[in-house]
Amino acid sequence: MGDGFVASLARPGGNITGLTSIVDDLVNKMLELRKETIPSVTRIAVLCDQTARWRGKLETAARLLKIQFNILEVRDPAQLDAAFSTMVRERSDAVMVLAGVYLYPHRSRIAELTMKHKLPSILDSREYVEAGGLMVYAANPSNLMSRSATYVDKILKGANPADLPVEQPTKFELVINLKTAKALNLSIPQSILLRVDDVIE
Repeated sequence: MGDGFVASLARPGGNITGLTSIVDDLVNKMLELRKETIPSVTRIAVLCDQTARWRGKLETAARLLKIQFNILEVRDPAQLDAAFSTMVRERSDAVMVLAGVYLYPHRSRIAELTMKHKLPSILDSREYVEAGGLMVYAANPSNLMSRSATYVDKILKGANPADLPVEQPTKFELVINLKTAKALNLSIPQSILLRVDDVIE
């Protein structure tokens, strides 16, 4: 909706519908988990490729959790080194990655830079954690794929995409890379470990 592909989630209009991996409170939950994992965090760098989509949600969540944030918009992978240098210069305690089409292909490089600069990361895609990021809170991809098959079936049977609401995720997963936590000399609180859906070791 924020990109203009559909008129609204309930009534997409046009010829596009489906499922979205983004929900309104995703950013708030990600920041909550980061704060609970490392309570000393007060300043978070936000790496994204579309500032406008996230600013309002970040401002609301940061105000509630008393966290300062700095958005670094990157669309060209050549800008990644400079973005991380800025994070270090501004003394960011951690980095949150809100991926998009420009950043996702460079997840390994992003994970590499978080480790190089000792910045604990929270991400919105499991693949980032598999590449070496610290933790992810995101929609469960298996659940999204199984539900998307239902939409394909409806459309093949003649349903009009404009009449099918865009569905938001119903299942989320918390995944932590314990190898990365160890490399960063971080001890993950028991309260977080008890809620983890999967660990990477």
